[in-house]
Amino acid sequence: MSYKLYGRPGWGSAIVEAQLVWYGLPYTYEAVDDLFKSPDARTRLEKVNPLAQVPTLVMPDGSVMSESAAITLLLADITGKDSLVPAAGAPERAKFLRWLVFIVANIYPTFTYADDPSRFVSVNAARDPFRAATDAYAQKLWRQIEGEAGSPWFLGERFSALDIYAGIMTRWRPKRGWFETETPRLFAIARRTDQVPQLATVWTTNFPTT
Repeated sequence: MSYKLYGRPGWGSAIVEAQLVWYGLPYTYEAVDDLFKSPDARTRLEKVNPLAQVPTLVMPDGSVMSESAAITLLLADITGKDSLVPAAGAPERAKFLRWLVFIVANIYPTFTYADDPSRFVSVNAARDPFRAATDAYAQKLWRQIEGEAGSPWFLGERFSALDIYAGIMTRWRPKRGWFETETPRLFAIARRTDQVPQLATVWTTNFPTT
């Protein structure tokens, strides 16, 4: 019995793929074409997930899970391990939950909006300003997270799924160079996550040129 992950290298599916690998869960990978450029790819994925978003994870029983934060919590429950998600009652549990939801509820949507402004802004001339404003807002949010980031990991001494999010999302706009200058703690966490040996194959597959 294995999982089936619909994804695209370097996209948000990498967050879930890293966790499947971390836990040693068997899975197959269904590569999805660029959903912004391929209507056929969107149509095919809509049959599994009406939002046509990655990550989409088909569970061993055939049920479908979406939303990376929900998948993060579910996989921890399924495996019974607290290596990526602090267990109930752990002192860092509240901080973990707060910033996990903050990232997916506030920062992640800025990519949804700005990656393809034409889906939300009908006037061509308004799309570039819309994207610039959305990206600027995301940078403001990253600076807020920077103020809460611990060392050497986001939660301090223990590694968690938040570090996986940082390792992957800092590769997206505005890219690692911006994070190195503007949010050095997050940058350090991301670079440290790059070196986690259990995830080496995930980084090679999803970010082969970086």
